[in-house]
Amino acid sequence: MHEVEMTRRQLMGSAAMTAGVAGALAALPRTALAARSKSNPAKLRQGDVILMQGDSITNCYRDFRRAENANDRRALGYGYAYLLACDLMKDHPKLDLKFYNRGISGHKVPDLKKRWDKDCIDLKPALLSILIGVNDMWHKMGGRYDGTVADYRTGFAELLEQTRQALPHVTLVVCEPFALRCGAVKASWYPEMDQRRAAAGEVAAKTGAIFVPFQSMFDSAIKAGTKPEYWADDGVHPTMAGHALMAETWRKVVGV
Repeated sequence: MHEVEMTRRQLMGSAAMTAGVAGALAALPRTALAARSKSNPAKLRQGDVILMQGDSITNCYRDFRRAENANDRRALGYGYAYLLACDLMKDHPKLDLKFYNRGISGHKVPDLKKRWDKDCIDLKPALLSILIGVNDMWHKMGGRYDGTVADYRTGFAELLEQTRQALPHVTLVVCEPFALRCGAVKASWYPEMDQRRAAAGEVAAKTGAIFVPFQSMFDSAIKAGTKPEYWADDGVHPTMAGHALMAETWRKVVGV
């Protein structure tokens, strides 16, 4: 009976993973997919630096003391950034790719701006992926921040425009901030959280970035038969399954 139940759970999880990736791809406008396919902006080249930026979701317990070491498993943390590095290094052993993680727990868009030269521009990434926005919402709900949706949109756009000016050939990837309705995420988060997600999409379109729709991904996985807690038990920080789904979806959307 136990083995049957485990097999059923595994099949349900597999179906939810597939549905999550399919949902993320379906959330992308066809024009965006066509443009990406035509220009192939995410093509990896010899010696490319790939930088993952954001907050605690990207940070995921990385060792700051080893941050300057490319491809250091401890410096990359234990989440989707690490899983992506593992996968891409496995599939492209001759490219000498260099992965860095500069996510910092608790950070919002204004925090990124303060450290952007050191933690982004100076590293000269060929591909830059940013997941930022949930703390802009969470800290506001906790009374520790008063930034508006407009502040988020404007600050994020300015950050990416600054990056484009300094690194004109960089491939930008904007990841959709997400919140699952469980744990710390309450009804009071809405509709503003949805407005912030939409703002991230607008920033991606304005700056020519690839947009990874993580919220649609999780929504599809939950609809396929799993509870929100399976993917992010506090509604914000992904579980192991959540990080795995993020890495799989990111790679399929970005196309590398």
